[in-house]
Amino acid sequence: MIAEATLFVVGLAALVFGADRAVTAAAEVARFYGVSQFFIGVTLISVGTSIPEMTTSIVAAYYGAGDIVVGNIVGSETSQITLAIGIVALIAPIVAKRREVMVYGGAMTLAMIIMLLTLEDGVVQRSEGFLMMLAYVNFIYILYTNEGGEEIAEEVVDEEEPPERALPVVAFGLLLVVVGGQVMVTNGIALARLVGISEYIVGLLTGLGTTAPEIVVAGIAAHEGRGGISVGAILGSNITDPVFSLGVGALVADVVVTDLGGVTLSALYMLGVSLVVLALLYWREGIDRRAALVCIGLYLPTFVVI
Repeated sequence: MIAEATLFVVGLAALVFGADRAVTAAAEVARFYGVSQFFIGVTLISVGTSIPEMTTSIVAAYYGAGDIVVGNIVGSETSQITLAIGIVALIAPIVAKRREVMVYGGAMTLAMIIMLLTLEDGVVQRSEGFLMMLAYVNFIYILYTNEGGEEIAEEVVDEEEPPERALPVVAFGLLLVVVGGQVMVTNGIALARLVGISEYIVGLLTGLGTTAPEIVVAGIAAHEGRGGISVGAILGSNITDPVFSLGVGALVADVVVTDLGGVTLSALYMLGVSLVVLALLYWREGIDRRAALVCIGLYLPTFVVI
């Protein structure tokens, strides 16, 4: 059991470190070409920080661990919208325009509802996974044509690494993510069976671990005064995971959930706290340090409502 636990931690560490390297270097490439900070956050950064969830979904679906696939996404979504938002706001108060909250918060809520409806029968089929991924790609296309191509970053740092130097770092980071994801999932399944806890709970814990890239990237962005990247990364990732990350796992193999009751309850809690945090963002046009404590408090019941 010690060996499985050690390898689980090593895999998670490699996954998180690799994602952080890949995302940081990819952001440098994007900023080199003068793309807006918020667009970077919602698209490139959010997709990059969701690589651990995507990799976990692919590997877990391949091994038939549907509970880990869904548990990882629900755990990641819940921790991002509560814990990550709270930690980032403690570092530097979050400022968000109401229009951005309406557009991206609405897209996030829709993505979660789509996931819940798809999981209603306990199975996500390949055809459903493909449609979910197609819906996400269509959203990104609409976002780019309406905003991404028109907005230019307010500030381009002279010391930014050119693409030819940053791209190898992206590739190395992605390699660490893939290897770390497989090591983590395979040993997570073995550890769950040895300890006697459900694979769904392991998925929730994995979701917390794979949220680390979002917290790190958003926290650094907030500390450096890059609010667009900070807010965009978290909201964008919460759009990516319910449809794209789950969909890409379903393309590998049908995702079958055995603990449907627990999944439904915790997924409904995920949706509920998301609406609460979005309401705070809209009403106060951001999250200050006092509201940050509320967000962190909303994360604590995650492992109770299962």
